[in-house]
Amino acid sequence: MLNFLSSMPYQRKPWFLLFIGSLSLELCALFFQHVMKLDPCVMCIYERVAMFGLMFAGLIGWIAPQNLIIRLTAFGMWIVSAAWGLQLAITHTDYQMNPNPFATCDFFANFPEWAPLDKWVPWLFNPTGFCDKISWMFLGWSMPQWLILIFAVFLAAGVIFFGLQWRKK
Repeated sequence: MLNFLSSMPYQRKPWFLLFIGSLSLELCALFFQHVMKLDPCVMCIYERVAMFGLMFAGLIGWIAPQNLIIRLTAFGMWIVSAAWGLQLAITHTDYQMNPNPFATCDFFANFPEWAPLDKWVPWLFNPTGFCDKISWMFLGWSMPQWLILIFAVFLAAGVIFFGLQWRKK
């Protein structure tokens, strides 16, 4: 079993699954925004960017998983994106569970000048909601609470597969 798992980072299918999994979650976010009319807040937009990082990690790893530099780049992007997304989701959940007028998120996205995503693709990256508002729940959990679980699973998988690739067969 460990031999099978340690061989996965060298194959294209697992990297494609990372891409498809994160793409599916992005499509869910767009469904919530444009069909269910749930306005994304700044934290939602940043969490969306972290999910795009996971998508790009899957694509990079899918290109040439046998190449060490490409594989390490993909793992780096995977682990950093998942950790950043987890941190964002925890902060977002705190805004919702402990509303405080002195601890709130911004009204506008703070993207770098060289990549103003909210201006380039406003239908995808322009925040219109409030971070402390809970507008959707499933099984008693709000969306950022689900994202904590999702990003934690992505992070754990990334760390495990990163470590397993060095296992001697």
